Amino acid sequence: MLIRTEAPADILSIDSLLKASYPTHAEAELVMSLRENGRFTLSLVACSDEGQVIGYALFTAVTIDGEELNWQALEPIAVLPEARGEHIGQQLIAEGLETLAELGYPVCVVVGDDAYYKQSGFVAADAFSLSCNRHAATSEFQINELLPNSVAQHQGEVSYFPEFDTE
Repeated sequence: MLIRTEAPADILSIDSLLKASYPTHAEAELVMSLRENGRFTLSLVACSDEGQVIGYALFTAVTIDGEELNWQALEPIAVLPEARGEHIGQQLIAEGLETLAELGYPVCVVVGDDAYYKQSGFVAADAFSLSCNRHAATSEFQINELLPNSVAQHQGEVSYFPEFDTE
């Protein structure tokens, strides 16, 4: 398996992957909208040895009380149903977080299953007095400090791009 940044030739494969991975087309439509509006920070694909796109992870910017601090959000992440159980999602997350840190992005947030994302170093964001503009249970909003001492001095509401409001 190879993890690499998205290429233009991957767009249709990513769209198909997202439609196969989620019960509705909302995630595929979200990614297309974010792409059209130039909202990507990092877009990664996992490819099989045959070159098929079997996994996808997208990172986009978020703000804290309207302030841009170079914080990033992970969403969506998807793995083809027939490729699940091979830790492809975890590998995509690890590669994405490592790349973000190397590029100087200090923090990544995610909304999702706390047990799953805990494996990648995410912790509950409410411990840092941070909330989220997404409608999520407190335990689902999580944070990963990629660069030391990047979270403690910030509190407030983390806001995603407006495209996420249609989910």
